[in-house]
Amino acid sequence: MGNALRLLYQHCWEPTTSDSQPLGPHGVSADTVGVAALAQDLLHFETTSQVPEGLKKHVRSSKKAQANWYNKLLEAWKEAKPPPKRAEEASRLIIETLKRHQKADIEGLLAYYGLPLPHTLVELSSGVPSSLPQGVKFELHTLPVDVKAVADGDTITVYVSTAEPRESSLVPQDVQLAAVQRAKVRAERNYAEADALQKKMVDSGYRVINIQNEEVLARKYRIRLRGIDAPESSMPYGEEAKEELAKLVQGKCLKVLVYGEDRYGRSVGDVYCNNIFVQELMLKKGLAWHYTAYDHRMELANWEKEARAKRVGLWASSNPEEPWEWRKDRREGR
Repeated sequence: MGNALRLLYQHCWEPTTSDSQPLGPHGVSADTVGVAALAQDLLHFETTSQVPEGLKKHVRSSKKAQANWYNKLLEAWKEAKPPPKRAEEASRLIIETLKRHQKADIEGLLAYYGLPLPHTLVELSSGVPSSLPQGVKFELHTLPVDVKAVADGDTITVYVSTAEPRESSLVPQDVQLAAVQRAKVRAERNYAEADALQKKMVDSGYRVINIQNEEVLARKYRIRLRGIDAPESSMPYGEEAKEELAKLVQGKCLKVLVYGEDRYGRSVGDVYCNNIFVQELMLKKGLAWHYTAYDHRMELANWEKEARAKRVGLWASSNPEEPWEWRKDRREGR
């Protein structure tokens, strides 16, 4: 148990100084390392039986009661498979484990770690389908996603290893040759030539990516999330939609079920991250519309209605502008 907590803490601990992220008492944001802060304190409690000193400013109960919470959280963490890695997962673990305790104490504990409060969480119903749905043309399993690859709330650039069975037969011969030559000139420390070969591959839609000290030849795909339309970056909630999507997929390997290609050359597909259907999350958080011009799935329509009823995200506004109308107005110069 201690080793698991220690590894998680070491992996996640990366204090942020971003002005856009609210900081909790630990000096970390909910979006990045609130889970690591909790892991650090659970590890400390396991070895010393001491709860964090600063917690008393956020909760009403005694230190004896607080110690009881941490004992319960330790047991819950041991039983969680896998243990929480995202802020929302940690919030759910705390809420479920301490559900018989005072609401004010639970919310105070969450606030102490900068974790999402109960009313901000959404219940997700969809997971990865057990078999390929009708209409899927192919399936992608991506390499870990770079946060900079999230263009907005409905578009992600991903890379897929050419070692994947589908990809291995599609690599152009000149790209294969460039990858081999690049490895050779890098070994000779001819970095200028290596950069030129990398550019040649990039121009062909490929690049060599370093994954855990291993060079991987990968193919680039631009993914358009099927069935939703998020606000454009300069629209209200545009940045929030982009940040939510980035928070979810950053550093994760995605499963993408591709149904086709749009007029911009993007692969249109359903995206799954750690068994979460990404489109469902974006709709339920009120950070996207159901794109009914291209998608007629009732579950997506219902998820949008749910967010509207709760007035979350962009639905807090009485009459938010649809992104497709916003784009049309810009094209027509209005």
